[in-house]
This record gives sequence, structure tokens and C-alpha cells, in this order.
Amino acid sequence: MEHYQVAIIGSGPAGFTAAIYSSRALLNTILFEGMQPGGQLSITTEVENFPGFPEGIQGPELMELFRKQAQRFGTETRFETIRKVDFSVRPFHLWAEEDKEYTADSVIIATGASARRLHAKGEDKFWGFGISACATCDGFFYKNQKVYVVGGGDSAMEEALYLTHFASSVTIIHRRKEFRASKIMLKRAQEHPKIDFLLDSVIEEFLGTEKMGIRKLTSIRVRNVVTGEEQILPADGVFYAIGHTPNTEIFKPFIETDSNGYIITKGKSSYTNVPGVFACGDCQDSTYRQAVSAAGSGCIAAIDAERWLSENV
Repeated sequence: MEHYQVAIIGSGPAGFTAAIYSSRALLNTILFEGMQPGGQLSITTEVENFPGFPEGIQGPELMELFRKQAQRFGTETRFETIRKVDFSVRPFHLWAEEDKEYTADSVIIATGASARRLHAKGEDKFWGFGISACATCDGFFYKNQKVYVVGGGDSAMEEALYLTHFASSVTIIHRRKEFRASKIMLKRAQEHPKIDFLLDSVIEEFLGTEKMGIRKLTSIRVRNVVTGEEQILPADGVFYAIGHTPNTEIFKPFIETDSNGYIITKGKSSYTNVPGVFACGDCQDSTYRQAVSAAGSGCIAAIDAERWLSENV
């Protein structure tokens, strides 16, 4: 059984930033990279809004730089997924694959959140190549292009309105006629000259091209759920606004979460309800979900953990 002062679960910007700060504080630190090493940025193509990269950078390349920086200061990284934890005893216990067991004086949870998918044909092929779950992140790439937003809540209206700053037209696709969105948000979208609606409809397939390994979404096959009629529509981009699922299931026996599964932290800190366990990044942030805000919260978690350890261990 291996023991560490700090165990970080998750490897996106939040997890790696926590590791950088923790290791620089000379704390014995291990980071478990999980099922998606590098987090959501590992499946993101161009990143243009992370400070310090004026020409932009590829998501996987950015996460490799994060990893190298954490390792430079002494963080031990493992390509393992934590399957079970026990936060009822100290030191805390964590189990990876094949029941490999670790203990830690403190734990930083940085497991992120996963965008909900449609699981339509072609989705995996064009994810990151025309399909996105973040208009704030990727809207800039769709200047004067035709895009779609999938969803019927406030998030869908917000995404659509944001995209009007770039796209030539925005169509909201919703599987019903009724909306979960608030009346004021729906009204704003309905009155915007660039926004159209395609109701009682679902995307059945994403279509496009692939040349020299470069994929490009060009159209979508849409089905009317009432009539069954199908049509193929030209599309440069599709944005999902059907929610995210925080990756927090294994912590729920010990850690307080809200009704959507996001970890509840105390005030502006990263403290959870369990002393010595901290949370950062998208697993506790349902509002901003940006790489730079996740990195900032990773810094906070590491500082909180270092101070807690100095006072309690």
C-alpha cells in the first residue's frame, strides 16, 4: 500500500494545477489521470482562450505541458482510475483497478464533468470537428457560418444568443414544442433575427468529410418525431446544451452534492463537508466550466490542502 500526503483524482486543468502547487509546496503528491487523461481538453482541438498562448494551442498539447510541469516539481502521475474511496477513516483510502490500494492524508477531487451526448450516428467521429458542448469555448471558430444548438432550457437560449455574435444563423433544435427555458430567455431568443427554431425534431446523424485525417462536419440528418419525416440540413457546427453530468458518483456516500451531483464547497474555498477532502474544477462548478477557471480553482484547492495539512497532520 502506497501512502501520499496529497492524492489528486482527475487530470484536467484543475487537477494538474493543484498538482503543480502541491508539489511546489514540497508535499508528496500523486495524481490519478483517470479514464480521460487530460480531461475534456484532451479531446478539444484548438484552444485560443487560455492565457499565454497568443497563437492558440491544441488541447492535447496544452494538457501535455500541464503534465510535464507537474512532473517537473515532483508530482507522481499514474494512468489509473480510482474506482472506490473511503473518506470515513484517516488516512483516507483509495482503490484503483484490480483493488490496488492507496492512502492519503488529504484528497483533492478534480474529476470534472462530462457533457451529455445524443449518441447519434457520426457523433464520435465529428466530436471536436464541428460538434461542441461549449459555445463560449468554440463559438469564435464559426464566424459567418451556419450553426445549430440542441436543447430547450435556459442554457440552450444562452448558447444560441452568444453564438449570434459570430454565426450567420443559429437554429435551435428541440425535441418538443414546449420549452424548459424561462419565458424571458425564450422571448429573447425568439425575437433575435439570427435565431430560428426547429421543433419536434432530433438529430439522427452527423455527416461530413475526412481528407488527410482532417474531419469537417457539413450536414446533419434530422427527424421529425411527430411525422417521422427526415431531412438533411447543411451545418457547419452543432452545439449541445443538454447539460453536463459531474463525475462524482463514487464520492456521494461521503461528500455532499447538490441535486445535480455537483460537489458543494464552502464559500469561496475548496473545502467539502469532509475535513481534508477538497474539490475543484468542473465537478463543483456548474456555471463557468472554463479551463482557466478550473485551473484557478485547482490552485485554491492545493493551497487549502497545504494549509489544512500543516494544521491537522
